Amino acid sequence: MTQETAAPDFHEFTVEVAESRLDQYLAGLDTGMTRSRLSQLIVEGQALVNGRTAKPSSKVRVGDLVSLSVPPPRPSGVVAQDIPVTVVYQDENVVVIDKPAGLAVHPGPGHPDMTLVNALLAMCPDIQGIGGEIRPGIVHRLDKDTSGLMMVAKTHQAHNDLSAQIKAREVTKGYLALVEGTIKSTEGKIDAPVGRHPRRRTRMAVVVGGKEARTNYKVLQKLRGHNLVELYLETGRTHQIRVHMAYLGHPLVGDTTYGHASHLVDRHFLHAFHLGFKHPLTGEPLDFKIGLPSDLTPAIDALR
Repeated sequence: MTQETAAPDFHEFTVEVAESRLDQYLAGLDTGMTRSRLSQLIVEGQALVNGRTAKPSSKVRVGDLVSLSVPPPRPSGVVAQDIPVTVVYQDENVVVIDKPAGLAVHPGPGHPDMTLVNALLAMCPDIQGIGGEIRPGIVHRLDKDTSGLMMVAKTHQAHNDLSAQIKAREVTKGYLALVEGTIKSTEGKIDAPVGRHPRRRTRMAVVVGGKEARTNYKVLQKLRGHNLVELYLETGRTHQIRVHMAYLGHPLVGDTTYGHASHLVDRHFLHAFHLGFKHPLTGEPLDFKIGLPSDLTPAIDALR
């Protein structure tokens, strides 16, 4: 059966809990969908309470009959493309990849294709529609010029579970960065809110009223005029490491947005070397580490 002719999935539930909002009630059931997706279906009229359309905020009471119609995934318009990507781990629920630098995670202005999502659709065709049309399977991102480990969901359940782990800050995300100058303290925590730059709207900055952002760092090597630093995120704000290190006075080598270009590397020196999370189905701890890619190691050798 093709996606054009596939029938929607139909579910019926009898409310057995105390009064609550419709979106909260559905989010508490095992539907395999996020609350935002359920809210979208409610707004589209796909959820009925006692046969009548309702709002996400509508109250449901014990004994109410709630029906939910879930249309089949719409074709995303994102094409599958055979782009080489290293798979570190894969099973029926999740895939962990080593994203190369220069590869955007999903289509956007300036890169309508040749992204990680295009590669994933070629590797795992079933992820189409998992978590969204433009970003199927994606639960977290790396900047285009950041290399390293990423996890991707292959089922709705995995997408929900991994997203919940990220929200609960249960995912380990470790990075290696080469920064300019010598950091006074060999380890510490940067606790500074990050938000949109007040004047340069394409950039982020440490700003009053920004979102809480915390980065733990440890100097691994003291090199000539530089430090190789290990960083672990407590929060996951856009450009967090790059903004925090620049705020500390030690921008990433090669970061033309928050620092300046470098003869040592052709991109900012940032690599996601460590990723840890619980398997979305079994709960088993999974932990992965990889070394620096070949385009970054010469910079370390040059500074020794």
